[in-house]
Amino acid sequence: MSDSFDTRVSVSLHPANVTKMDWYDDDTRSYLAPTETAFSEAYLGVARIYDARAAASRNPTWNDEQRLVEVQNLADKVFAGIARSFDSASAALTRSVTSLEQELSAPIAAKAAVGVAAEIRAFTKNMDVTERFAFLRQAVADGDEQTISSVLGAPAYLSGMDKEMQGLFTRQWHERANPQTAKRLKAMKGALDMIGQRSGLVFKELEKAVGAPQAKVQAIKKAKADAERAFVLPQR
Repeated sequence: MSDSFDTRVSVSLHPANVTKMDWYDDDTRSYLAPTETAFSEAYLGVARIYDARAAASRNPTWNDEQRLVEVQNLADKVFAGIARSFDSASAALTRSVTSLEQELSAPIAAKAAVGVAAEIRAFTKNMDVTERFAFLRQAVADGDEQTISSVLGAPAYLSGMDKEMQGLFTRQWHERANPQTAKRLKAMKGALDMIGQRSGLVFKELEKAVGAPQAKVQAIKKAKADAERAFVLPQR
């Protein structure tokens, strides 16, 4: 959809929010397309209920209660479609995030000769924690694969580290070596957060568009059903 805005609908549901996210660009657009589509359907869906409510108000054969029932019936169908769209986008993002997290946390294979790798680990082990952290951070920044693979491609204790520190630098190294993958992961996580934080607005926005709380509409539907039963003849 275009960047046009409907003042009747919360701007928080506008799909432009997705395109304005950090990490959204030509490289990540296709991965975020389902999220953008879900928000577009939500935004346009709420607007459609406002339009339906206006049309219902012009129907001279319906009283106020009938108008509410008809508009709510449409809102229920629209909500079901929006929910499916958000669920589908969220599920796809979750699968992709899990896969990329595993990719960026995969063990690193040692690349240096055995003797050199052992010397590098011994050198690293003799440092204090602060020195070791600074040394490895610089190695990552420099793209020093020999040092990083020697230290991270063996059990952590051989270099004086714990598994948490080893995991931290493994992740940093993978992100440096695979910047597009790291960017895609950040974009997908941002999209998941946005869905989690904003999809719940749809219910309230639809209720506003209908013009009455769901409880009131359900009460009207029940009264209508109870009244209609009085016109049903018993079967013989």
